[in-house]
Amino acid sequence: MGKFAQIVIGPAGSGKSTYCKAIQEHANTLKRVIHVVNLDPAAEEFYYQCSFNIKDLITLQDVMEELQLGPNGGLVYCMEYLMQNFEEWFAEELNDYEDDYLLIDCPGQIELYSHVPIMQLFVKELERRGYRVCCVYCMDVQFIEDVTKYISGVTQALSSMVQFETPHVNVFTKCDLIKPKSEQAKTLEKLKVPEKIELLNYLEKETNPHKRNKSFSKLNEAIISLIENFNMVGFLELDISDEESVNYVLSYTDMCLQYGEDLEAKEPVDEVEEDEDDNDE
Repeated sequence: MGKFAQIVIGPAGSGKSTYCKAIQEHANTLKRVIHVVNLDPAAEEFYYQCSFNIKDLITLQDVMEELQLGPNGGLVYCMEYLMQNFEEWFAEELNDYEDDYLLIDCPGQIELYSHVPIMQLFVKELERRGYRVCCVYCMDVQFIEDVTKYISGVTQALSSMVQFETPHVNVFTKCDLIKPKSEQAKTLEKLKVPEKIELLNYLEKETNPHKRNKSFSKLNEAIISLIENFNMVGFLELDISDEESVNYVLSYTDMCLQYGEDLEAKEPVDEVEEDEDDNDE
């Protein structure tokens, strides 16, 4: 069947765990088995069925108490410890899920995706073991209300896309909170696939409304041009209350992973029934 893994990343509170829960539950309705792995040593509560958990190896609280580190430094230490024990612990856990589809719920601290190469090394190790890997970047849809937060999220998504060098899917989470035909819904449609001029107008209106600061305008234009030049950032909507929305996101990530290409083709039910009737005659 093959090995497949979604690396689920995004800022803290962006809905990564909810995404994993929604995808896992939807897969169950499709009679598919998807295992969720928790890679956040600070996570306290799980809403999904967790197949294995980094907290069985190390916890952020223990590191902070024993090494007198802060939350960010402690988290970096935990992830470095994971990589040091990849063969002894993570690889052993993986052996129980050979040829399975994994959702890996990752920590939200940006340091892991910008300052240190830990997560890139983690992804490379999965690929070395034969996994097809797709990165799913989750961003809270409420970020569209503040264009500066939206730009921050988009640039972080772009940075992750460049660093991981894997198929990449960006997802607006919590879209069930957006009321149909509202101003938020209209803004969402415009920002799913942002256009340079419109995005620049939003940013100028928010940060330099009277255009008195030419340097600020040049900075805004440079940031928007950076996003436009890569031309890689677009978002899917995830409404966990809508089965079609969840199915579309899962189907899209499946396509990125080339999931199902190794499965044997099945005969249509009608053809099978006709063959059985012919044999009876």
